[in-house]
Amino acid sequence: MKDKSTTQGAAPADPGKPGLPSAAADTLRGIIAQVSDIAIEFLEQEHRLPGGPQRDPIQLARELDLALREDGLDPGEVMERLRAVLRATPSSSSWRFVNQLFGGREPIAAAAEMLTAVPNNSMYTFKAAGAQILVENEVLRRAMAVAGFPRGEGCFLPGGTLANMVAMLLARNRAEPASRNDGASGRRLAVYASDESHYSIRRSAGILGIGRNQVRDIATDTAGRMDPVALARAIEGDRAAGVVPAVVVATSGTTVRGSFDPIRAIAPVARTAGAWLHVDGAFGGSLVLSGAHRHLMAGVELADSFSWDPHKMMGIPLQASILMVARRGELARSLDETADYLFQADDDELNPGRRSLLCGRRNDALKLWAAWLHLGDAGWRRRTDRQMELAATAARLITADPDLHLAEAPQLINVCFEVRGRSSSAICDLLDREGRLKIGHGIVRGRRMIRLVCANPDLSERHLARILQEIKEVAATLPPGDNAADGS
Repeated sequence: MKDKSTTQGAAPADPGKPGLPSAAADTLRGIIAQVSDIAIEFLEQEHRLPGGPQRDPIQLARELDLALREDGLDPGEVMERLRAVLRATPSSSSWRFVNQLFGGREPIAAAAEMLTAVPNNSMYTFKAAGAQILVENEVLRRAMAVAGFPRGEGCFLPGGTLANMVAMLLARNRAEPASRNDGASGRRLAVYASDESHYSIRRSAGILGIGRNQVRDIATDTAGRMDPVALARAIEGDRAAGVVPAVVVATSGTTVRGSFDPIRAIAPVARTAGAWLHVDGAFGGSLVLSGAHRHLMAGVELADSFSWDPHKMMGIPLQASILMVARRGELARSLDETADYLFQADDDELNPGRRSLLCGRRNDALKLWAAWLHLGDAGWRRRTDRQMELAATAARLITADPDLHLAEAPQLINVCFEVRGRSSSAICDLLDREGRLKIGHGIVRGRRMIRLVCANPDLSERHLARILQEIKEVAATLPPGDNAADGS
């Protein structure tokens, strides 16, 4: 059925009569109440993990009737389809969602994210985005101040993976200044990261022409932290072989164990070698806002660049990632291109497209600004310290339970453990299939462990106890199994 209320076939509003709404505005105004109803219904179901038991995706697609066809539906019918899709979607703010390195929400940020879609600005110029550019500049200024980059610059990117890649691009261009214009010279460059670093480091080396095989996996200590002595040895060996040390990546919050590389000890090794020092703080970088745990980020101010994902521990809706660079001009030097049709007004400070990997870019700053305006630095301290307290509480409950084995004291908000005599991967799979919990697993010192992420500060000790009970109930239905990394 054709929708008669949409802009199709409607006469455009008379531009000579300001204040008259467009047909599209009328349609949006008419469905905003439905959007609110659907969102409230979703929130009311979060206690039981919306989406329910895992269903066959092919069958689910048929049930939801997702097919796109020649003729369209009216807005009311489309909204009901949206309602059905949301009913089959898990919520990352449910107490049952402890799977990813994000969870929970800051309500003000969620509201700001919804409002971002109404003006629908692209964030390349002040001319196009107006006050939103001023908001973004203020967010970056504050973020750099708390991280220790007061004379630096920053940009928003869609995720920590791209933030890491841009940092490595800057490092490559410093090591090979002619590479941006003339291409690779043929000299081999090397990247150094811990053997527990994020996969984006190797991926980026492949994309940037450095080469995946040029990433050196530096040994870690028993806590999963990079060994600075092993780093120095690897660099020395490469220099003797004529390989240029281009970038050292220190990880602040590894994906499985939440380990923090010792930045203060790594920085002089990188500096002596002439290598760029990048801190991948996509996960743990939010501890620059913490009171009791800021020391885990000690030395970040010594880095050349720092990536940080507020959409993880800060509860900002996906996505919101920041790359900070210690010196102004570095981003434009590697990313700026002349575009007369785009950059037609204002100075470069108001045209972030000149220092961005992206041209068209969504507004990821407004939601972070709104949450920061509401919470202030003090609110972020309370949030991050609460998350760390929850991880400590979960570890205490696990240690007290004879059926469970804690892999190690949590370093961040990841709590890794196993059910004695039962397969961690099988437990997580069954919990997912039955719609009980969203939770994952990973390798810790050769054992496959369940990884409980305490990202949602709204969890309580009662929630954590219930999560562990769900895990044990499912484990009891499974046959015995070992969690050795090669046999689980």
